[in-house]
Amino acid sequence: MMKTEHRSLSTGSARLFSLAEPGLKYFPEVILMKSCEELVAPVSDYFIYSPSRMAQETFLYPLQCGLFSYLPGYSLTRESFDSFLLMYVQKGELDLTFEGRSCHAGTGQFILIDCYKKHAYSTRTGWECLWCHFDGVTARSYYKNIVSRLGNVFSLTDSYPVVRRMADILKIFYNGSVVREPLLSKYLTDILTEFLLFSPEGGGQRGYADMAERTITYINEHFSRDVSIPELAGQAGLSQYHFIRTFKKETGFTPHEYLINTRLATARYLLKNTRLPVKDICFNTGFSSESVFCSAFKKRQGMTPAQYRALEQ
Repeated sequence: MMKTEHRSLSTGSARLFSLAEPGLKYFPEVILMKSCEELVAPVSDYFIYSPSRMAQETFLYPLQCGLFSYLPGYSLTRESFDSFLLMYVQKGELDLTFEGRSCHAGTGQFILIDCYKKHAYSTRTGWECLWCHFDGVTARSYYKNIVSRLGNVFSLTDSYPVVRRMADILKIFYNGSVVREPLLSKYLTDILTEFLLFSPEGGGQRGYADMAERTITYINEHFSRDVSIPELAGQAGLSQYHFIRTFKKETGFTPHEYLINTRLATARYLLKNTRLPVKDICFNTGFSSESVFCSAFKKRQGMTPAQYRALEQ
């Protein structure tokens, strides 16, 4: 079901409490909401925050934040929602459309979009997400600089500092603590600064090498079953496009090529050192059918598996 939404907060059960920072005449309000959206798991809840006038004039500030579990088939379209949205995908995958472009995001990736403009996202598989709508006097400047360097969907070598700060913001609201607006602003600044400090051309290189090594280990341990490129990209915490490009840069092979090479190398060993039938070797090395196996083997070796075995005897 496609849902179209403007800035409306009329659904859900709510608990409101006012929290004042010493010296402020304006009492910011925090409202705890339980989501009643279709295809959002009932355990999902979020906070709505009304910043003080001082915060609006001085700081970065959260407007809504939460931890949601979206079920397969969820879809949302908004004409506008006056804020910027940061999401961290803890599990699953989603498709996004914004500013006339479409992209895909998966496990371990961050999403940063301008919700002042029309945007939409949906999932076929479901996804779990830590998210925060935020704004402030420097929000748009941060947004432009981050997106120009990293794009709207990206991964960090080490996601922990950002995820920790997103969790810190939630904890302030969950604990019912006095809302210290300068601290909330600091947490948001820490997050956005961490994005700007990350350099995919420089400091990220060691991280990409580690990613390639982890992917190779994963392939070596799982090549005998149906391993897909989306699965490998999810393990790496990258979009499929970025994952394929980065893996090839690090190894000289695409992930698919490396997977096939691993399967064929194992098949050659089994043909030479065992009496297993070709059909058994085919399925033991992860090929979907004997014809696919024989075709790949002949393309690489210049002969069929049976001919290769005969030469080695």
